[in-house]
Amino acid sequence: MSSHIPFPSITGHTHLVSMIGSPVAHSASPATHTLAYQKVGIDAVFLVFDVDEEGLPAVMEAFRKMGGWDSTTVTMPCKQAVIPYLDDMSEAARLMGTVNVVRKEADGTIKGYNSDGEGFMNNLIKQGVQVEGATMVLVGPGGAGSAILVQAALDGVAQLDVFAREGGKSYAHALELAQHVQEATSCTVNVYALEDTDQLRDSIAQADILANCTNVGMGKDNAETPVPAEFLHAKVAVADVIYTPPETQLLKDAQAAGCRTFNGLGMLDEQAVAADKIRFGVEIPIDEIRAELNGESA
Repeated sequence: MSSHIPFPSITGHTHLVSMIGSPVAHSASPATHTLAYQKVGIDAVFLVFDVDEEGLPAVMEAFRKMGGWDSTTVTMPCKQAVIPYLDDMSEAARLMGTVNVVRKEADGTIKGYNSDGEGFMNNLIKQGVQVEGATMVLVGPGGAGSAILVQAALDGVAQLDVFAREGGKSYAHALELAQHVQEATSCTVNVYALEDTDQLRDSIAQADILANCTNVGMGKDNAETPVPAEFLHAKVAVADVIYTPPETQLLKDAQAAGCRTFNGLGMLDEQAVAADKIRFGVEIPIDEIRAELNGESA
């Protein structure tokens, strides 16, 4: 079956949804969301624009003034840099300290949201992983990792052991975030140095879920892993935010240890669902969309 997608009819009434960040040319979002809008009857297209932090002020000013530009996804390096240009943030995004969806509200104000954590956790739940009451190890509490940390606590994870490079920006942010999360939820959050391999081994030994939120293992022929293979055991579900390659070294090691494994594509799909629910209040048929994009029968 051909995977060709008919180009949508574009008129003067067609609205724009975008992605800003750098780099963005590799993104699968334009195909995913534009097809979604065709399927649910929304007159909009999705385009990407390469924007760095230096160009962000001008772009956000244009976004504020341009009618018909309804929303934008925000990716690195702009997820935190965009915050000063917003009028408001959702409670979850405020707690996370990072934004990946910006929407123009009915009154003309612009508000920031975050679907990263929701996409990651919803994918685990959809795949049958028990989240509520679980013990979770999270490696890399950066932009996406911070959102996943918060959402995991909001979704009922009982204990989070978070690992980051000692002395780094993510480590300091995780310490601050842990305090806020524990005040807002019933989750216990411990922050450890990633260099403390004894603690990493002990935490994984007790874990139900292991989440890699770093970019370690990204890229073709990349054999790096954030977790030694000997730390893995069959009772832990291992999820990676990376989807290129579809099998990182961590996931290969986890499969060899008998773990259930999940790459970042499921997170990406569920993040798209969550983002369009924020934008338009609709649930896009992501499984049907993914099958059509892959040239399969839905």
